[in-house]
Amino acid sequence: MPTALITGATAGLGAAFARALAAQGDDLVLVARNSERLSQAAAQLSADHGVQVETFRADLSVREDVLRVASRIEDANRPVELLVNNAGFGLTHKLLDPDMSEHEYAMDVMCLAVLVLGGAAGRAMRRLGRGRIINVASLAAWLTNGNYSAVKAWVKVYSEALANELHGSGVTVTALCPGWVRTEFHERAGIRTSSIPDWVWVSADECVAAALADAGRGRVISVPTTRWKVARVVAEVVPRPLVRWASRMLSASRD
Repeated sequence: MPTALITGATAGLGAAFARALAAQGDDLVLVARNSERLSQAAAQLSADHGVQVETFRADLSVREDVLRVASRIEDANRPVELLVNNAGFGLTHKLLDPDMSEHEYAMDVMCLAVLVLGGAAGRAMRRLGRGRIINVASLAAWLTNGNYSAVKAWVKVYSEALANELHGSGVTVTALCPGWVRTEFHERAGIRTSSIPDWVWVSADECVAAALADAGRGRVISVPTTRWKVARVVAEVVPRPLVRWASRMLSASRD
C-alpha cells in the first residue's frame, strides 16, 4: 500500500490527515515531538484500520532531526508517496517584541523544515515518477497578521514554486490554505476566538478531505469550503490598504 509521512501527526490537522489516510488503507510514518502521543496514535490507527504505522520522534526546529526525517523520505527501499508538511503552531509574540526566539522557532519549523523536507520528497518522488506533497499554509497568507501571515505566505509561494519545478514529473504540490479550523491550535497558542462566529469554522476532517481531493486533482492551492474560497477571492481583489485595515481589526479582536 502507499505510504504517507505526516509531520505534526498527533494533534489537530495532522491527526485528521492520519485518520483519513489510514481509513483509505495507506501505511503511515508519523512524525512528532512527543513519544508517548506517537505511540498511542500509532496503536490506535493500526488497531482501527489494520495499516502499518511507523513513528519518528523529531523536533523540526533541530537541524539534525530534520535531516533524519529527510533521509527517511529519500529511502528508496521504503518510498514515501505522500508528504504532509503539517507541523506548526500559532504565534503570540508581536513583531516588535525584543525576544525573537518564538519567531526564530516558527521559521525553523514552518519554513526551513518545509523547505528541506519538501526538497527531499520532490527528489525522491520525481525518481519514483509519482507522488504528492501537501504543505499546510493558511488563508492568513493573504492577510498581514504579524509573522504568522508572513510564514504562511512563504509556505504558499514556496509550494507554487516547487510545483513549477516538479511540473510534468508526475509529482504534485498542494498548499492547503484553510481559514479557522476546529482543533486545539488556537487554545495551545493562547489565541482568543470567542468573537469568531460559529458559521466560519470548519472541522479538521472536512478540511483534510478537501485537501486530499484537491491534491488528487493536482491543484496547487486548496481552500476548503465555498465561504473560504470567496474570502480568498475577496482578499486578492480588494486594495491592500483595506486588507491591512481588516488585519488590524482581526488582531485587535484577538488581543
